Amino acid sequence: MASKGMFDGFEGVWLLDGVRTPMVDYCGALASVSPTDLGIKVAREILARTDIPPAQVDQVLAGSMAPGDFDQFYLPRHIGLYAGVPLEAPALMVQRICGTGFELFRQAGHQIEAGGTETVLVVGTESMSRNPIAAFEHRQGFKLGAPIGFKDYMWEALNDSAPAISMIHTAENLARSYGLTRGEVDSYAARSFERAVRAQSAGWFDGEIVPVRDERFELEGYRPRGIRLSGKTEEVAADTHPRPSSVEVLAKLRPVYPGGVQTGGNSSALTDAAAAAVVASTPAMQRWGRRPLARVAAAAVVGVRPEVMGIGPAPAIRLLLERTGLRLDDIARFEINEAQGAQTLAVQRELGLDEARLNVHGGAIALGHPLAATGVRLTVTVARQLREAQARWGVAAACIGGGQGIALLLENMEAA
Repeated sequence: MASKGMFDGFEGVWLLDGVRTPMVDYCGALASVSPTDLGIKVAREILARTDIPPAQVDQVLAGSMAPGDFDQFYLPRHIGLYAGVPLEAPALMVQRICGTGFELFRQAGHQIEAGGTETVLVVGTESMSRNPIAAFEHRQGFKLGAPIGFKDYMWEALNDSAPAISMIHTAENLARSYGLTRGEVDSYAARSFERAVRAQSAGWFDGEIVPVRDERFELEGYRPRGIRLSGKTEEVAADTHPRPSSVEVLAKLRPVYPGGVQTGGNSSALTDAAAAAVVASTPAMQRWGRRPLARVAAAAVVGVRPEVMGIGPAPAIRLLLERTGLRLDDIARFEINEAQGAQTLAVQRELGLDEARLNVHGGAIALGHPLAATGVRLTVTVARQLREAQARWGVAAACIGGGQGIALLLENMEAA
């Protein structure tokens, strides 16, 4: 029986290159920076890195989940304009929660294959630190003695009101279904930290990170924008969350739910970051003489039960393989977002994935999960791994709150 979901196969859709900011811990050096300005920073950097004149960009696709300032409505447009993209080039906000960064590539592929677009700037940007304290009940004022409705936007968003459970609870459901113990989940988290620390020490992430410092963004005829780091920080040039984290240390942390397996140490870290890439058609790539990082070969999106939303990558990856005729053994590298340790382990067990090919440089437990930026980072990361390993096929995937999964198939044509 064929898997259900949406599948898109692409022929001439190319990831030219991608960059990201460091992923900086919640309420750290990037806490005062608007996600729009983080997006402008990486947009400017990727256009400079690819040597593509901003005037040649046909479309801007950007994603950001929670509002980081009152300019949220204008985020895609402001990113494009302050990156130098022509006034005539339209901009679109894309949202698929934790799958937003992947959806950006899927949307870019659609537009390119339809023939109306040759070059797309994609940007995922997220400030977890600037999630607002919000109220939705007080437009008509405050009644005497009535409850005050201000709540932590990010904390409340972690609860799915349909099944009335939290995202951590969905991982606990998977832990029970797949027989995962606290020790197994902590061991997985410790390996994620170990791999990330090793990759960081070896300078592997340097190939995709652009340092961030105080900066001013000028746009003729319009008000300037810019970045100002928090405190006395002059520059952030590396991810701040990776650190040696042994199983013994992780085992001392309290579970979120009594008797559960998930803790703050084996769940994805809260970080602020932005990531950007240029996606182009075959004629555009050839015109500029660019050596692409990878071909965006296919995308798959599926729905799963909200109570076990974390299993979403498994059916999404199965759909990719079924429709492309590939086997698991054909995929040299998997990057699956580590929303929670139990969630990633459940996907690994469901598919029978070889850990030697999964998140080989660590994942979101060690690095962080800035929602809309994550998918762009994972896509660029797996493409870079394919080139380094001289391997042909790679998959990047994520679960999605509410019960979805999304996956991208990338091809390194130099290994074809």
